[in-house]
Amino acid sequence: MATKSIKSALVSVYCKDNLEPILKELKALGITIYSTGGTQRFIEEQSIPVTAVEELTTYPSILGGRVKTLHPKVFGGILAMREEAHQAELAQYDIPEIDLVIVDLYPFEETIANTSNEAEIIEKIDIGGISLIRAAAKNYKDVMVVSSREQYDDLLTLLKEKKGYSELADRKAFARNAFKVSSNYDVAIFDHFNGPALGDNEEAVFKKSLHQSKKLRYGENPHQEGHFYGNLEAMFEKLNGKELSYNNLVDIDAAVGIMNEFKDADPTFAVLKHTNACGTATRPTVLEAWKAALAGDPISAFGGILICNQEIDLATAEEINKLFYEVLIAPSFSADAQALLSKKKKRVLLKIKDYIVQPKQFKSLLNGVIEQQSDLKSEEKSSLECVTAKTPSDSEYADLLFANKCVKHLKSNTIVLAKNNQLLGMGCGQTSRVDALKQAITKAKNFGFSLEGAVMASDAFFPFPDCVEIAQAAGITAVIQPGGSIKDDASIDMCNTHNVSMVMTGTRHFKH
Repeated sequence: MATKSIKSALVSVYCKDNLEPILKELKALGITIYSTGGTQRFIEEQSIPVTAVEELTTYPSILGGRVKTLHPKVFGGILAMREEAHQAELAQYDIPEIDLVIVDLYPFEETIANTSNEAEIIEKIDIGGISLIRAAAKNYKDVMVVSSREQYDDLLTLLKEKKGYSELADRKAFARNAFKVSSNYDVAIFDHFNGPALGDNEEAVFKKSLHQSKKLRYGENPHQEGHFYGNLEAMFEKLNGKELSYNNLVDIDAAVGIMNEFKDADPTFAVLKHTNACGTATRPTVLEAWKAALAGDPISAFGGILICNQEIDLATAEEINKLFYEVLIAPSFSADAQALLSKKKKRVLLKIKDYIVQPKQFKSLLNGVIEQQSDLKSEEKSSLECVTAKTPSDSEYADLLFANKCVKHLKSNTIVLAKNNQLLGMGCGQTSRVDALKQAITKAKNFGFSLEGAVMASDAFFPFPDCVEIAQAAGITAVIQPGGSIKDDASIDMCNTHNVSMVMTGTRHFKH
């Protein structure tokens, strides 16, 4: 039968909050309650009849409470199917049926977040509770399982509306959640033992963060639901502003990615729009870096995400305050700068604690998920191969490395034009590399930049020499690209013909 009557319940919970209404409803429905230890005492304090599990098993709680419910008379009553053979065995061994199991596990994740005492952590690994959950969920055709206090309201509603009965769909829904709770609990325990012990701390932090979720106002668009799984507090202290949206989080992730390239550099600012850096610059002071970054594309900067690798001082804050932006990220803010920027209540100020770039990336597609290692490789001067007759000057090498860091964080196909550690123009998300270059040149010229003596970076190789020809005509004197085309020689020859230097990295930085 799909509809089942709940005649008995086993209640064994760590947290008793909001349990009382359920107990009263169980009593009103005449449901027999079995319980253990602290939960049993709590039920008795409510003047509600309860049978101790010890009476059922004839064994006391032993080993300091480590063994209470692990007994055939408990698990037999939960796992027994309501059919003739199993019923006969229950009668033979005097085992009562248990129709409802209510469990709230020991708070393992909360414990590891608040203490490093290994003995205390180990004692918060629930054994009996997790076993009860799995047993009841396995037998969902006959048994209802409530696996966390977050389901108490749902259970109470069901008890009241269905007067002590449940449908198969109800039991299966609760069982599905139970296996989710069980799975997450086991993963949290594994991560605790596995992560730090292997020294793979970033990945361990990443895995643990997946157990924490926050519902967002919506996804990319208002008709799409959105959630964030992770622990933002580990990376940021929010100083001001509204709740972060789905799109904010995507842009912030891109901002952290590019600034991770410059976290140890001189003062650097980046301005992002729709995950792409439309302005980036490194300068002797924060204020100069801000002005140079903004100059890269002051139009796209409107409503953008701003990030700096140094403290924001008052002079810089006064300039930033002239612009409408969504989020400003920095490692610190002077007191007067924070006070000024906080006057606009909706603007978000984030104090970044650490530039955490996850070691892996995931994307759902088709009927599954793809995974890859994050692109964490950054080129150094010593790793570059000059393939032309002309060698870049020291200043050109510096600009080439700067441009290469920028191009890595823009959507493909992408080209970056830079000079004096400033992004002058970029073309991104184009279906051809020539289009990306033309877009970059147009943007640079529209904002008043001369490209004489500038450099060009490409995220992938040039299949033809046309990009080099167009770039040199615009004033470009040095090029950085991964190489690897069967027509690399054609691009090299074009550089040599026009006295342009070219270095190859051997590493492609596609970003789809």
